[in-house]
Amino acid sequence: MVDTPTGTLNDALDRAAKLLLTNPPLAERQAEEILRVVPNDPRAVLVVGMARRRRGDPAGARAVLEPLARAQPRSAQTHHELGMVLAALGQEAAALESLRRAVALKRQLPEAWRTIGDLLTARGDPAGADAAYAQQIRASVTDPRLMAAADALCDDRLAVAEHLLREHLKAHPTDVAAMRLLAETGTRLGRYGDVELLLTRALELAPSFAAARYNLAIVLYRQQKGAEALPHLETLLAEEPNEPNYRNLTAACLGLVGEYERAIEIYETLLAEFPGQPKIWLSFGHALRTAGRRDQAVAAYARCLEQAPAMGETYWSLANLKTVPFTPEQEGAMRRQLGDAALSAEDRLHFHYALGKALEDRGDYAESFHHYAEGARLRRAERLYDAAENSAQVLRSKALFTEAFFAERAGGGSSAPDPIFVVGLPRSGSTLIEQILASHSAVEGTMELPDIAALARRLGKPGARVEGARYPEALADLDDAARKALGEEYIERTRIHRKKRRPLFIDKMPNNLHHLGLIQLILPNARIIDARRAAMASCFSAFKQLFARGHAFSYDLTDLGLYYRDYVALMDHFDGVLPGRICRVIYEDMVEDTEGQVRRLLDYCGLPFEAACLRFHENDRPVRTASSEQVRRPIFREGLEQWRRYEPWLGRLAEALGPELAGPAAHHRS
Repeated sequence: MVDTPTGTLNDALDRAAKLLLTNPPLAERQAEEILRVVPNDPRAVLVVGMARRRRGDPAGARAVLEPLARAQPRSAQTHHELGMVLAALGQEAAALESLRRAVALKRQLPEAWRTIGDLLTARGDPAGADAAYAQQIRASVTDPRLMAAADALCDDRLAVAEHLLREHLKAHPTDVAAMRLLAETGTRLGRYGDVELLLTRALELAPSFAAARYNLAIVLYRQQKGAEALPHLETLLAEEPNEPNYRNLTAACLGLVGEYERAIEIYETLLAEFPGQPKIWLSFGHALRTAGRRDQAVAAYARCLEQAPAMGETYWSLANLKTVPFTPEQEGAMRRQLGDAALSAEDRLHFHYALGKALEDRGDYAESFHHYAEGARLRRAERLYDAAENSAQVLRSKALFTEAFFAERAGGGSSAPDPIFVVGLPRSGSTLIEQILASHSAVEGTMELPDIAALARRLGKPGARVEGARYPEALADLDDAARKALGEEYIERTRIHRKKRRPLFIDKMPNNLHHLGLIQLILPNARIIDARRAAMASCFSAFKQLFARGHAFSYDLTDLGLYYRDYVALMDHFDGVLPGRICRVIYEDMVEDTEGQVRRLLDYCGLPFEAACLRFHENDRPVRTASSEQVRRPIFREGLEQWRRYEPWLGRLAEALGPELAGPAAHHRS
């Protein structure tokens, strides 16, 4: 029984509120006891609602908080709690309304800002989410010395924020709050490697700093380091097992390491709880597609479109299946979205690519090319690429990697024969080669692994070996022990992707063509396959493909032609200094003489012929690339000359390639 005098009532409410952190059921019982003595006391009702949310009863919390919010329209805490409850119930629009009302009444509500950011992320509004997360950081900072930096960060004055924070950390090198602020600044500047080091240091000092740990998991994910992110997410989920953002990021990271079925299970659970989240439906569709469950992927994309018809990525995801034609109604919907001046540039470019595919399927090649070109123009504006710099890099590689260079370094590196590297231009048949080899009992297919590029970035960082070292020149400084250690590090880093533990595995990162010298030095027994396709066909197929990341050269026809020239020149160079080292597989030859080319490929890999390699389309392994549905069908000829339908608009490409490459017989079968 609670007495009614004010002091006693306040003491009882304080005790109940403190119990919210450690024992929500007991907090609820104490608040209900107060309400029996003082009916409708708003503070006690609020504690009941807060306790119900914390013990996993959002519906029960909503029942008491909605009437309270109507009765207390100026209570920021009540609107905050109601918004959190509505978010937990999947009532996205209502949750945003309540949370925005809360922060309008009181800006210092970091949890409310974070949830607003999460909801806007799920709705496909990255700019709005970014602004909300910045406000969250501002609301979290109570140290007067950091407030100016937080304000600068929130106002997108990144250089000012960075300067203030670095000066502060010189004087206070263990201030983890400042480290997190500096990490957020670095994230916005795209300096993910520096951010990773900073947040790792913050967690060494404060292992329970959950916000920093979550930020670190995000940064690792953005660097394709799913294996490294997962332990941090496990730590976070141990404390908050129902936190949807932790679970969503966990599913995404599981996808990076090939655990698609586990990722699908998480998405299914999340969508059962929060069915109104189009971004999660989209991610769910991607996971289903990769796992080979096409019909379910299409259904997931359809749910996404019902909830977010302006999300261009969903239409592109359907187009990217390559086997699902658009209906006239869907084509009309895409045109209407492109007519909306308020459509974001990101959605707009996805709609252009999707409409380009729809028009290609029905034979309107002129308008199809227009949409592909518009999509490419928008993407090219976002991506930094310098064709001259790429050509210079190729020349430097040719100058360094001579026959004498490799002869002097023979015998070093790891002796492991496990990797099979498939390199070349994207959309040149590399996924087909991977699928054929992965159908052999001794070979495991993985995905486009980022590990060789990560080693190259580390080696080329100034000061990594000698001050001012560049890549690939820094490789000249590696002794036998260093080369062996790097090779063994690569084998260990990629082990998480080898689910079947077969003797050999495939790394299908096309851009590893720029790291053949590194591969030779650290993994001299690895196989290297050059997946080559006729120049015009290869380049145009890349041009009309919207890639999730990388391949910045592919969004301009001239850049593409010059890149292909550099690629051929580099491969010719390695053929000269390492004769017989690289196996070249021509896509057109594979189509014309599949069995002969498969036998040749297996001979190169030291493998006996297995008939399953000719039935590669029956292999149900996960495939993450744009060709995922195509390699689940028998080999077909239709794609060989598709580019000719667009030949009237490919003059810049042919000019950049030059007649020796753009000509009909230029397959370079050397």
